[in-house]
Amino acid sequence: MIALIMAGGIGSRFWPLSRESNPKQFLKIVSEKSMIQMTVERLLPKIRIDDIYIVTSASQTKLVKKHLPDLPEENIIIEPFGMNTAPCIALSAEYLARKYDSSEKMIVLAADHLIKNTREFLRTLEIAVEAAEKDFLVTFGIKPNYPATGYGYIEAGRKIADEMFVVKQFKEKPDLKTAERFLQAGNFFWNSGMFAWKLETILKAYHNYLPEVSGLLEQISRKWKKIGIQADISEEYARMPKLPVDIGIMEKAEKRIVIPVDYGWSDVGSWKALYDISAKDKNENVLKAENIVLESNGNYVNSRKLVTLIGVENLVVVETDDAILISARDKSEDVKKVVNILKEKKLQKYL
Repeated sequence: MIALIMAGGIGSRFWPLSRESNPKQFLKIVSEKSMIQMTVERLLPKIRIDDIYIVTSASQTKLVKKHLPDLPEENIIIEPFGMNTAPCIALSAEYLARKYDSSEKMIVLAADHLIKNTREFLRTLEIAVEAAEKDFLVTFGIKPNYPATGYGYIEAGRKIADEMFVVKQFKEKPDLKTAERFLQAGNFFWNSGMFAWKLETILKAYHNYLPEVSGLLEQISRKWKKIGIQADISEEYARMPKLPVDIGIMEKAEKRIVIPVDYGWSDVGSWKALYDISAKDKNENVLKAENIVLESNGNYVNSRKLVTLIGVENLVVVETDDAILISARDKSEDVKKVVNILKEKKLQKYL
């Protein structure tokens, strides 16, 4: 089993802590280890470090080496620049096909997700490998515990084996009423963005459903053979469609299954999401700072300075050396808009 960990994002929803120079996956958000370190350690009981690969943008290679010093250098797959998951996975599969037999199984994970129950996680990997052996494209569906509007959903169809269901369809992020209906139906699961398949299965899927990607992979492969893995492939990579693998492959494929899982998963996708999974005091505050709090409830604070709260509720307050974020907790995902404005104004020092 090979593990591919996608670690090329910039984590804009965790600004101002997450920056281009030190993105979310390299932050110590939920423990004394970075998110990428936690992701790799979670796999080690099942997969050797030599069979774990990180795909990341060229600008983050040094960070990967710093956080994962035991990872072989050739296990870092370099994107010339960050794209979406369809080109990222395609490039990685082509890279791995040079080193492994085409029947090898491949687990695809994000570098910045939280999974609390490692034993259950590893158990479901075995189920996924069993399905991948039969040429299925496998995705993991998170059993929902509330009507989330921030996740896409997977609708499960007929059961084909223990804990394996045919994927009926993928659903985009719903409104609250639709999410409540999904929850009541019982066969809808959050789309985790985690996958499993054989190398030959996913490469064949690109050939069938994204032939333009397969053509570009052939050009990249020829360059690698002629010049070596250090070849400049930026021209070819830039022509890849900026699609998520869900839309580019999974929504079109025929042999696809979902494995419903429940192991304390979170994509830790925003300050609100981090608040939700963090330990709270008697007033439902999460306080990562020296503090004085008077009549204040439901706040998240992360600061290296003394923070005083008086009569405020449901705020996110995050302080760094050069920026302060103050947001209503339920609006904290809109910090992405702030990042976009900073880009428009060319305020690079804050990105």
